[in-house]
Amino acid sequence: MKHILLTAAMLGLALGVNAQGNNTGLGGNDGDYQSLAERVLKLEKKTDAFNVYFNYAASGQAIDDGSHWGTSFKNKQARIEIKGNLTDKLSYRFRHRLNKNNTAQSEDNFAKATDILMVGYQFNDKLGVQAGKMCQNWGGFEFDENPMYIYQYSDMVDNMDNFMAGVNISFKPVPTQEINLNVTDAYNNKFANEYGDHPVALANAAAVQQLEGSHNPLTYILLWNGSFFGNKLQTRWSWGIQTQARHKYSRMLVLGQKLNLPTVQWYLDYMGAFDGLDRLRIASSEGADFLAANNAGYFSDVHYNSFITKLNWQFAPQWNLMLKGMYETASVTKIEQFKNYRKSFGYIGSVEYYPVKSQDFRVFLAYVGRKYNYSEKSGLEDYNTNRIELGFMYRIKVF
Repeated sequence: MKHILLTAAMLGLALGVNAQGNNTGLGGNDGDYQSLAERVLKLEKKTDAFNVYFNYAASGQAIDDGSHWGTSFKNKQARIEIKGNLTDKLSYRFRHRLNKNNTAQSEDNFAKATDILMVGYQFNDKLGVQAGKMCQNWGGFEFDENPMYIYQYSDMVDNMDNFMAGVNISFKPVPTQEINLNVTDAYNNKFANEYGDHPVALANAAAVQQLEGSHNPLTYILLWNGSFFGNKLQTRWSWGIQTQARHKYSRMLVLGQKLNLPTVQWYLDYMGAFDGLDRLRIASSEGADFLAANNAGYFSDVHYNSFITKLNWQFAPQWNLMLKGMYETASVTKIEQFKNYRKSFGYIGSVEYYPVKSQDFRVFLAYVGRKYNYSEKSGLEDYNTNRIELGFMYRIKVF
């Protein structure tokens, strides 16, 4: 039984309380771990109304930035999380980053540091609703993981802004299948704070467009969570559209599928973004000189693709091997110089050891490699980065 719980901990597979808003992995495992209150104060927990966690990860790193190696110690993650079920219908969740800006943003009045602050109401076994600040309900398993467990995100997820105020409606026609309709703000800030007072986009090589804010800057996402063959095969598929500016939209398709076996878990994600205005800003950042020469700040009509695969193998009790690969492309479809201009590769491996079975605590040794290739027409130079980390991750169950 302990080995089964340990395996689940390595992947954060537990569904947790309803207040997670059906982003099933964004918290972590809430299983049979001993809290500090139980361990130190000998307090017996008799309610699920109040749960407190600290998500903390740190490491010593050796980093090759493409020109030289350097070393440092890094605080990777520091989040406090409070959640619970007040009744069998009413739930809540709060997660806050301790090392992020606490200034309230101009659109939603939440700080960037606040990931989640929401309440949920479950009408019955089939229908529930969550409202407040939440993680947008995109599909894919990389997107759904607790950030503490991620050594390196794909370029797409790394550049997404997805903690937004809104509402989510979840419907389970049968226990193994769930449909979610997620409607949120498109940004935390107002349009002018995101893009400037008079933003201009480069539509093609011969024309620029003055951008205007939308009257309804919202995001609409439809998500399907599926479970098959006794939860051995899982899916997280989504399609969504985000309003970026007047007559400018970002459309995104995410297809995540996962093999979930007792000691082996493997997922494959596809993410495709079709941006009327460069929402991720990868291309606009790398092509900043080209844009400035054309009196523009952003590209229009940008297409991104990401293929992400990750394997976890519990090859021995209290040990896990993780291997991850990423292949991504970027293209500014109406500008020849930046059409299909970028390919990036990621390759990650780690060995994780859980020294204490009663705690979600791991010590790890990891390697992260990145390679970026650019077309000759873009004028950008290829480069590689490497990182070696020795550190720990600890999801501390306080109460």
